[in-house]
Amino acid sequence: MLCSHRRVRKKNKMKIQTVKNSGFTLVEIMIVVAIIALLAAIAIPNFVKARTSSQKSACIANLKQIEGAKATWALEAHKTAASSPADTDLFGTTLYISAKPGCPASGTYTIANVDTKPSCTMSTEGHTL
Repeated sequence: MLCSHRRVRKKNKMKIQTVKNSGFTLVEIMIVVAIIALLAAIAIPNFVKARTSSQKSACIANLKQIEGAKATWALEAHKTAASSPADTDLFGTTLYISAKPGCPASGTYTIANVDTKPSCTMSTEGHTL
């Protein structure tokens, strides 16, 4: 019996004590939230600026495409500079542009005469050729 008592004693000494006070303090959580808010305050205006810049570039590219389609239409159809193409003359699966492009900033395009450049209603924000 003495021998079994020693085994029990040996097992009790090997127990690992766990600490139940693990976790984050309120101050640590507040610091992390403050850092995330600071990064968001820096990043969000840059995202907005990049978005408007890319919309402007895409709109100008669309206007150039419409300008090229108008010039090709006038050349092939033997039209004068005062002629004005309709949407059905330029846009279609078998025509110069497969589908009428739209301004990414929700503007609308005016095709105008052959000698006049196409325009966008968002021209005040730089959407011009």
